[in-house]
Amino acid sequence: MKAKSIGTFDAKANLSQLLDRVAEGESITITRHGSPVARLVPVNAVDHESARKAVEEWKTLRSGNRLGKGTSVRKLMEEGRR
Repeated sequence: MKAKSIGTFDAKANLSQLLDRVAEGESITITRHGSPVARLVPVNAVDHESARKAVEEWKTLRSGNRLGKGTSVRKLMEEGRR
């Protein structure tokens, strides 16, 4: 669903109705003088872009770190328990 935009004055005057719309799954961008300043999103909304970035950062971090020969995750876990 495409996010709707609303100015701060209208958002303030209609907050209860905006929250009802958000509870139904709509995302709403609040603008000040035409520039976005905040977003109202459902609590259970998944931010796919943030999740994708986190996975990419994890892959980048992981690609540069390898266990040495003869080392296993199990060995490291056991060593950490000592």
